Amino acid sequence: MTIDVSVIPVQRQATLGAPAACEGVALHGGEDVRMVMMPAPIGTGIVFIRTDIDTCENDIPVRADAVTDVTRCTTISNYAGISVSTIEHLMAALSASGVDNLCIEIDGPELPAMDGSAEKFLQMIETAGVVSQPAPRRYVKVLKPVEVQVGDAYARIEPHHNLHLDVTIDFADAAIGRQRIEIEPDVKAFRGRLASARTFARAHEVVALREAGLSLGGSYDNAIVVDGDKVLNPGGLRYSDEFVRHKALDLMGDMYVGGPLLGRVTAVRAGHALNHQLLLALFADSKAWKFTHLATVNALPDNMENTDNMKNAGNMIKSAPADVSALEETVSAL
Repeated sequence: MTIDVSVIPVQRQATLGAPAACEGVALHGGEDVRMVMMPAPIGTGIVFIRTDIDTCENDIPVRADAVTDVTRCTTISNYAGISVSTIEHLMAALSASGVDNLCIEIDGPELPAMDGSAEKFLQMIETAGVVSQPAPRRYVKVLKPVEVQVGDAYARIEPHHNLHLDVTIDFADAAIGRQRIEIEPDVKAFRGRLASARTFARAHEVVALREAGLSLGGSYDNAIVVDGDKVLNPGGLRYSDEFVRHKALDLMGDMYVGGPLLGRVTAVRAGHALNHQLLLALFADSKAWKFTHLATVNALPDNMENTDNMKNAGNMIKSAPADVSALEETVSAL
């Protein structure tokens, strides 16, 4: 398929319009940490920079093969073993906002928890502004179904024209129970349905987590805690299904480690480990995915509503489906 990109612009890479900074407590490590997101040039990708490290390489590019730990959160590391953890909430906000290139300075090994959701990160991004850059955005397009399963938990990804999430959780705790959400998380849907959903833990897990050196910074200010049929937080829940909304947020962030994704992801009883296994399984099969560009639908003339009208519009598009949102150009030539 060929698109005349001089007439039909493709989706472009983006970065922030200005730096954005925040400070807070790390959820698992408990340290106070400062983070600054800074605009970055075309092709940079998302890169964390550990400013507290000066004895070796402190840049940590975000890639699927950089994930080194998925215990209760997602951790990435560089070749020198320098890591940064709990990146999934910020990654979800960057995914929703369409940010491709960013340098993130941080003075510790874990991102600040903020309120346990992605809402503060999204607000920072929107305050700084997202600016388009003069280079095409590269998407990962799923070509065939890929599935991973561990016990009664499984995750599946299959072809779809956008990112689509279908997430189900099933906990014995009556306060959580079985919940399901489906969403195509563009920035509007993300802001309205996922961004403010907080991470959660069960009361009986908290002691064990802290003995394992996790959740040291956890509190009612940055996590929901449930005990059987009770939510212990004084303010209660933000949504009756806040738990599954947060799991969808986590999944979105974990998938964005591999870049912008075009596919339908179904996750049942999944967590960070299974999310990452799915991403690795997808990339391990070269016939299951390809890189692609997408046309900017907003740039299409009003009369280009279907294939016939497109052909009549000066043959601006040589071949295109009726659903203009699926217009693509492969990047095999890049």
